[in-house]
Amino acid sequence: MRRLALLFAILTAGTVFGQVDPNIQPDPKRFEKTIADFEKWDSKNSFPQNSVLFVGSSSIVMWQTRISFEGLPVINRGFGGSHISDVNFYFKRVVAPYKPQVIVFYAGDNDIASGKSADQVVADYQQFVKMVKTRMPHTTTIFISIKPSESRWSLWPVEQQTNEMIRLFCEKDDRLVFIDAGSVLLNDAGKPNPEYFLSDKLHLNNKGYQKWNELLRPVIERALAHKTD
Repeated sequence: MRRLALLFAILTAGTVFGQVDPNIQPDPKRFEKTIADFEKWDSKNSFPQNSVLFVGSSSIVMWQTRISFEGLPVINRGFGGSHISDVNFYFKRVVAPYKPQVIVFYAGDNDIASGKSADQVVADYQQFVKMVKTRMPHTTTIFISIKPSESRWSLWPVEQQTNEMIRLFCEKDDRLVFIDAGSVLLNDAGKPNPEYFLSDKLHLNNKGYQKWNELLRPVIERALAHKTD
């Protein structure tokens, strides 16, 4: 019943592929220095081809991706506090240059915490996917579901709705993957398990990331093995 209600919300919300309301987007230029630092690093170092690009907000920044996915061609371009709209704004500078074979994407909870609706977050993600498909049609994009956390527990219903809408969107394309990364962080009572979070009750600790590593590695390996058309 809940899934039917969410599907009805998707069909009646008026969300058009790639449609974004610019009036509720934060100023992306607050990240200019961070992006410039990425470019400076890239100008002095090489990066792997056919890479696995991790991009998004602080959950990506704090993820020790090179250690967690040893043996895989990982690049981390997370910038903390970012919204999906920020990733979109800097797409040509933090995604396109690497021409990744796989993108691992995490963002959305900052968006909802700032007051964005599920419709807006989904529209922003659809815009990101459109840019990927235009420039890199054979790239697989993996969406890590917006995680539950005690510090933002009041937002969990909206986060769940957003996750479900994006899950349904991803089902339409075999180059889009949705990972339910929230269920493994809940205790038997269905609440965020403090064992997996830092003291801020928002960000994951090593145990929390280990849960995500276990979920994600086989998905990445399958995506890397996926032959292009």
